Amino acid sequence: MTAQSQFLNFKQIGNGENIVLIHGLFGTLENLNMVAKPLAEHYRVTSVDVRNHGDSFHAKSMEYSELAQDIVNLLDHLNIQRCILLGHSMGGKIAIQVALEHPERVTKLIVADIAPVNYPAHHLKIIEGLQAIDLSKVTKRKDADTQLAPFVESVGVRQFLLRNLALNDQGQFAFKCSLTDISACYPQIMKGNELTNSTSAYQGSTLFIKGGTSDYILPEHRTTIAALLPNSKAKVIQGAGHWLHAEKTIAFNKIVSDFINNS
Repeated sequence: MTAQSQFLNFKQIGNGENIVLIHGLFGTLENLNMVAKPLAEHYRVTSVDVRNHGDSFHAKSMEYSELAQDIVNLLDHLNIQRCILLGHSMGGKIAIQVALEHPERVTKLIVADIAPVNYPAHHLKIIEGLQAIDLSKVTKRKDADTQLAPFVESVGVRQFLLRNLALNDQGQFAFKCSLTDISACYPQIMKGNELTNSTSAYQGSTLFIKGGTSDYILPEHRTTIAALLPNSKAKVIQGAGHWLHAEKTIAFNKIVSDFINNS
C-alpha cells in the first residue's frame, strides 16, 4: 500500500516486527527495494520518501530535528510504537536523530555509510547540473542524461539522479523532488548530529555499515560516533562504495539480518 498526505509518503510490505527504511539525498523509497524485499519475508517493512523527495510533501527547511519528527509523525500515524531503523547516507543521519530524540521508539539502529558529523559541501556540481536541465527540451530520459553529463561524469550517478524525473499529467518530464528546496536546504543537510540539552546518547544497539572504498566514514569520526552512539559497532563491505546496498546487495542484506537477529 502507498499513501500520500501531510505525512511522509510510504510503502509497506510484509508482516512482523517493524523496520523503517530511510533513503539518502536525491533518493526515493524505491532505492532501498533490494533491502526491503528480503526483509519483508520476516518483518513489516515501511519505506519512506523524505520530505522534498519522491511523493512526499515539500517544505522550506530540512533541519535534522524536523526530518526526524517527520518519521515520528508517520510512526504515530501508522500506530508503530517501536521499530528498527535503517538509514542510508542522509537517511542514516535522520535515523540517528530519531534515536537521539526518541530513543524509546527505536529498538535497533542501522546506519549505512554515513557518520553523524559535518561534511564539506560536495554535491554542488550535482545540484548545479540538475538545475541546468532544460526540461522543455527533454522528450526522453536520454535527453536529460545528455544535459547532465557535463556536470556529472559517472553514468551510474546520473542514472540514479534522473530517477527523479517522471511524466506529469501533461505528459511532460518534471522533477518529483523539490530541487529548489533541497538546494536551499543543502547546508542543513551537510550538518552533523549533535546532543542538545533535551537529548542524550542513544544506548541501543547500533551498527554502522561502511563501503570499503567510500570515504564517508573515517577513523577521525570514531570519537563523535562513540559520544552519540556508545553501543555501536561497524562492518566494512570490501569493494563497495557509497551505494553499498546496491553494489553488494547480498553481503549488505546478510550483515543487516545477522545484526537484527544476533545483537
